[in-house]
Amino acid sequence: MTELEEKLKAKIPGADTGIEVKRSICAICSPSHHCGLNCYVKDGTIIRVEGDPDHPYSHGKLCTKGSATRSYVYRKDRIRTPMRRIGERGEGKFEPISWDEAYQLIAQGLNRVKTEYSPHSVAFFSGYSKWYRPIYQRFAHVFGSVNFGTDDSVCAVAMKMGDNLTTGGGAAPDMAHSNTFLGWNFDGYYSEHLSIEGVQKLKARGGKVIIIDIRKTPAAKNLADIFLQIRPGTDGALALGMAKLIIDNGWADMDYVERYTYGFDQYKELAGQYPLEKVSEITGLRAEDIYEAAKVFATNGPACTNFSASALVHRINGFNTHRSIVCLMALTGNYDRVGGNYPVPATYLRQPAGFSTRDELFRNERYPKDGPERIGAQRFPLWESSFNEFQAMDLLRTLEEGTPYPVKAIFALGMNAKMFPETERLLEAMKEHLDFFVDVDVFMTRAAAYADIVLPACTSVERSELKCYRGGYLYYTRPVIEPLYESKSDVDILCELAKAMDLDDDLLKSGYEACLDWMIEGCGITMAELKESGRPMLVPTAKWPVKPGSCLENGFRTPTGKIEFYATAVAAIDPKYGLDPLPSYRDSLEDQNDPDTKADYPFYLCTGARVAYSIHSRSQRTPWLRSMCPVPTCEINQEDARRLDIANGDQVTISSPYGSIRMRAHVTGKTLAGVVLAQHGYTEANVNSLLGRDHLDPYTGFPGYKGMRCNISKYEGG
Repeated sequence: MTELEEKLKAKIPGADTGIEVKRSICAICSPSHHCGLNCYVKDGTIIRVEGDPDHPYSHGKLCTKGSATRSYVYRKDRIRTPMRRIGERGEGKFEPISWDEAYQLIAQGLNRVKTEYSPHSVAFFSGYSKWYRPIYQRFAHVFGSVNFGTDDSVCAVAMKMGDNLTTGGGAAPDMAHSNTFLGWNFDGYYSEHLSIEGVQKLKARGGKVIIIDIRKTPAAKNLADIFLQIRPGTDGALALGMAKLIIDNGWADMDYVERYTYGFDQYKELAGQYPLEKVSEITGLRAEDIYEAAKVFATNGPACTNFSASALVHRINGFNTHRSIVCLMALTGNYDRVGGNYPVPATYLRQPAGFSTRDELFRNERYPKDGPERIGAQRFPLWESSFNEFQAMDLLRTLEEGTPYPVKAIFALGMNAKMFPETERLLEAMKEHLDFFVDVDVFMTRAAAYADIVLPACTSVERSELKCYRGGYLYYTRPVIEPLYESKSDVDILCELAKAMDLDDDLLKSGYEACLDWMIEGCGITMAELKESGRPMLVPTAKWPVKPGSCLENGFRTPTGKIEFYATAVAAIDPKYGLDPLPSYRDSLEDQNDPDTKADYPFYLCTGARVAYSIHSRSQRTPWLRSMCPVPTCEINQEDARRLDIANGDQVTISSPYGSIRMRAHVTGKTLAGVVLAQHGYTEANVNSLLGRDHLDPYTGFPGYKGMRCNISKYEGG
């Protein structure tokens, strides 16, 4: 083998090998992390991917999903050309068409519904990804529709609503100055891998770590001084029980409470309903362990905690569960203080970076005036008053009932039907009630198979996008390779379609970079400078790290100007909805607790347990990642498995009142008896088909993905 052949085999960059290293980002965890990538490119093809050690945020680290970027980009199921449906909806029969023809057909279809019904009868929906959403939301509003919605209907926003209505905004743990870390459903080994280092450093300097989770995780094993393996869905009761212990034992920071909080007397009365013995019975935890955790958290301060974007709020009691944890921070004086949790206002794409942009104004300044209420407004009034999107969990009902007005068209970017409870029923409703459906995606999905027009989007390494990072950075990426096949960037599709439809918005029609220049104007840096750099740049106006204490000094962004144990925004909702302004607890299975349902479905089903090699269903068909767990799998406790004669690796049937799926059993001691943990994202075993359409949190509309009844039995079909 020659020296050149050896270099080529080792993928060593250089003029002789023709291999060039190009920098980009991994966008699989959109919009938050976006770790830096070094992509080795030869002859226009990515041949190797590594972490970028010079990236100021990720410092060369990559998780399994980022490492599989090449496998993701070159998947065989990429959509290659614009297509028009020629078969029945759902058959997946299409014929190729040109981009110009596609734009013409989309303009005709959307405008026809706009004329025959109203612009609001067109729902604009975004699944994955999130980077283009300011452009897309403005596009929907300029078209004239109030109905812009996204997967935020089930992701992170319930947590953000709880933050906003309690403290006025989100907050991050000040790990570097904390003595105690309360990891509530924390496991950076599976998700947010960059968070592990901070906890390790805290522990190394003698700090205490409390981990609360429903399963024995690597964080529980490797980090915890105290591990509370709690019964699923009972976290809110634990938080209230800890509050009672903190108040009764004089561990509360009463000076802080009196100066900076609102509604303490009502909150104290609520917490008083959760004595230690009752909380122990509800949560399945030993009373002495609850006591010790509450004492360490309250007395070994300053203390900080993580806030789960999805896991805790994916239950029908999730909103108030999150609020009850935030209230613990206020009760102990650990909010907006050094070593506690400090406020982190959003910069761009609702991510914090320490400076201001105009992306929220860009999104909303063209919102249709005098338009009707959005989809879901009458059903989820707190969501409607708190967030500027329609609640997509009411889409199925709206399609079927046609109220308060019919939805006759959907224009979607990355619509994932599997995120909806009763998935098949939604698809049938789309088939029956829609006059027109467009889907833009990288891959052919279940939803795309029902579309009239399908458009091919490219991946993050085939386009440019703007990203902000904690630390005060902005980064405008460069394409690593040309878009494969006939695919295009989502923003190019939107801006070109705006021109084809002659929408009344010169800014949109001027293109993505012009829109970005408008959004970042005034921050001290321009798009021209970002493009020339090709690297993350420090923004001159950025103030980072954020210094705790600004809210304590200037007031919180709540109606009372204080942290609200008693949420005045909830109290303002019509009492007929039965929403409690206090962070009260209720059973996450209360709508399934009648005797017959409990007898037929005695197990607690938790779906979507995070695994290191998967995020949603987007990566399930990526060859490298799928090879790590090729068969849909669920976890079942050893005791339950013995009783049901289920061996490790057996095929099992999981059933609910809404259907059944088949999975492979993983028998383990990591889960509690009576609990089934099922992986999500598999088309052939879609766990959300087991979830009822009305099993929703009344505060936010979020589905109870992680709290529903089921049964499990050994599959006898061979």
